[in-house]
Amino acid sequence: MVENSSEKSKRNPKDFPEEVRCKEERKIKARRERNRSVWFGLGMFGLVGWSVSIPSLMGIAIGIWIDKTWPGPRSWTLMCLIIGVILGCVNAWYWVKRESIRE
Repeated sequence: MVENSSEKSKRNPKDFPEEVRCKEERKIKARRERNRSVWFGLGMFGLVGWSVSIPSLMGIAIGIWIDKTWPGPRSWTLMCLIIGVILGCVNAWYWVKRESIRE
């Protein structure tokens, strides 16, 4: 952004350190984001995938066991699958949120 001379004269000299600090933080953040590789993206993708799939599979296994042990009119496998998916999504949300706070 190009500034003309009238805008430069309106600047407060006391704001200069704050302006430099903001620009420095922006530069450091850009440098950090540039250093991320494809492996970071794949790792995050895998983390989210496993954090959803493992609770889902555990829910299916528990549901099958309940259906075999106590047969009934309702499908415990389906209910436990849904519970596992919900728990997995909450878990994935937690990990993504934690990673974004770290940045």
